[in-house]
Amino acid sequence: MYTNLAYSTYSQNNIAIESPEKLIKMLYEGILRFASQAKKAIEDKNIEKRTYWINRTSAIFAELIHSLNYDGGQVAYYLRGLYSYQLKLLSEANLKNDTAKLDEVINVARGLLEAWKDETENELE
Repeated sequence: MYTNLAYSTYSQNNIAIESPEKLIKMLYEGILRFASQAKKAIEDKNIEKRTYWINRTSAIFAELIHSLNYDGGQVAYYLRGLYSYQLKLLSEANLKNDTAKLDEVINVARGLLEAWKDETENELE
């Protein structure tokens, strides 16, 4: 279910994916957008939109978990734990209308995006 939602999120935009690196960047950016929308929905007391945006954010984390390559070493295991914890935070944010949990998810996603950008830029040099 989550995989199909994450896929449809990006296929609807008709964006040609040039590389797996670009896809990961787009997924992290999607997390930031969707979690921010969920936070706004909580602040606006809009339960329907809160649930919608948290589900979209969760779908991306689920897709990221499913795409990990465990042959590459310990990083994949670390990321699986980190992504799983983000799913837990999203669930708690949804149940408790907790914007602090969403702030934590946003901060982690922001860090992941910056690290990913740094890594891919270093590979190009």
